[in-house]
Amino acid sequence: MKKILCRAITCALLTVATAPAFAAEAPSRTECIAPAKPGGGFDLTCKLLQVSLQQTKQITSPMRVTYMPGGVGAVAYNAIVAQRPAEAGTVVAFSGGSLLNLSQGKFGRYNVNDVKWLGAVGTDYGILAVRSDSPWTSLKEVMTAIKNDPNKVVVGAGASIGSQDWMKTALIAKAADVDPRKMRYVAFEGGGETVTALLGNHIQMMSGDMSEMVPHLQGGKLRVLAVLADQRLPGDLANIPTAKEQGYDVSWPIIRGFYLGPKVTDAEYQWWESAFKTMMASDEFKKQRDMRGLFEFNMTGPELDAYVKKQVAMYREQAKAFGLAK
Repeated sequence: MKKILCRAITCALLTVATAPAFAAEAPSRTECIAPAKPGGGFDLTCKLLQVSLQQTKQITSPMRVTYMPGGVGAVAYNAIVAQRPAEAGTVVAFSGGSLLNLSQGKFGRYNVNDVKWLGAVGTDYGILAVRSDSPWTSLKEVMTAIKNDPNKVVVGAGASIGSQDWMKTALIAKAADVDPRKMRYVAFEGGGETVTALLGNHIQMMSGDMSEMVPHLQGGKLRVLAVLADQRLPGDLANIPTAKEQGYDVSWPIIRGFYLGPKVTDAEYQWWESAFKTMMASDEFKKQRDMRGLFEFNMTGPELDAYVKKQVAMYREQAKAFGLAK
């Protein structure tokens, strides 16, 4: 009898030990931090999540979007890791630019292992754009102008030297036999400010992301000279040439996604991962993603974690080539 009882207790303990943890309930309050000023790619990413989660009934109360500019995500990254690490309802938007800065050690004492990478909801592509009344109608024309007189063309972007927007122009410049260090480059805090500066003719060309351009293209105020994709994009964007077809072998896809604080529990993380999977499979989400000029790139959990860490390692090697990382 004692042996039977012991076996029963052992089985019960094993069952408890091996049973999967139950996912937590939906957070009572949700927030998406866009680590830049309103109007840029981080804002767009948060708004996509805000609308899609509610449309697919993953949350019942509207998600709050807040702005925490600084260092293309550095300020937000430090705040979440150091001050708000266990907030189960708070996600932070990131992009390929965030990962590039992580690769260069620009997020201070924290690295790629210090947050929980949650989900990627789409990919974007780099672009180079001018005003619609610009004298340059092709990438070759503007790069020739820069080569002949670097002071003639002021290039602006939503981050400092070493950022992904700078890297895009540096790679194009290198392909055009132009020294990137001789370009006139002005850094802004986010894509929204850069577009405003271009429309105001304070800069002559901008490096940015296609998703930021879609509303302005519809308004006819800007002209995209090149998209940094391997092939032309579909639909209404198919008339925009790639840099590659213009003789510059450069592509720059931009992942857009979210992470959670490092002390969010596994159960809370699982709730978010499940919500993301349900949301991304829906027609509502696909419509919202397409409206914002993003292209399909769905990835969550360990797969995303591995992808992010691989990208950071690759970016570090690219940065080294320009003397921006050790």
